[in-house]
Amino acid sequence: MKKIKYLLLLILFSLMSLNANAQRPILTDEEQITEIVTNEVNQLFQSKDFIKIKSKKFADVKGTMTIDIGIVQNGKVSTFFKVDSDINNANFTNFMSDYILDHKFQFKLQKQQRYKIRYTITF
Repeated sequence: MKKIKYLLLLILFSLMSLNANAQRPILTDEEQITEIVTNEVNQLFQSKDFIKIKSKKFADVKGTMTIDIGIVQNGKVSTFFKVDSDINNANFTNFMSDYILDHKFQFKLQKQQRYKIRYTITF
């Protein structure tokens, strides 16, 4: 009886892991990756959490910021680099960096692949 329970649990965990991998596709097309990253980052900056923190801590920050976002194989953000900005608040830049670096995209890249996406946002 224990063997049957063990086997059923093993099958269940196997199916769950297959389902988890199926939810995050592996992308190779640079244009598609750029489009998805842009859409996800737009959603990130329009989320209730981001708006709440920005309006509470950085209500007076207005302007445009151009950033480079580096993405690695597992969909994690590896780098954040401010390319250009008319926002001179270093605390806000650090907040943006931390907020983006904590994000994990809903896709994966092929092994050993990295992409850098340039993104511009106006607050």
